[in-house]
Amino acid sequence: MENTKAIKLIDKILEDLDNTGINTDALISDIKELRAYAIEEQAPLVVKVLRYTYEHIEENETFLIPMPEDDDELFTEEGEEVVEAEEAAEVDPIESLKYVISLTRNLKNKTNIADLKAYKELLLAY
Repeated sequence: MENTKAIKLIDKILEDLDNTGINTDALISDIKELRAYAIEEQAPLVVKVLRYTYEHIEENETFLIPMPEDDDELFTEEGEEVVEAEEAAEVDPIESLKYVISLTRNLKNKTNIADLKAYKELLLAY
């Protein structure tokens, strides 16, 4: 994001996650505020991912979405699944949440956009 207030809010969310973990009330409030900045910047992917993120946290009291990984490791060349998705990625709620929030900092990075799309799909599928 380009708004300096949004960048400061991203830093605050990341710092709060490091210090207090997933404190749902404050965290949800901050994510909703960050979403407002994404709306101002007309970044629809970020708007959706942030909404899905705080709705997921409200519903589950934590963040159960694993960080996106290369799909190549999970499937054979024929497309057959090698391991169960749950076995492939142990979910670290704080690290995964920190990652998805940090992705919103630089929306010009193609990898960040790809990972945000992956988070969107994972959140929708959950």
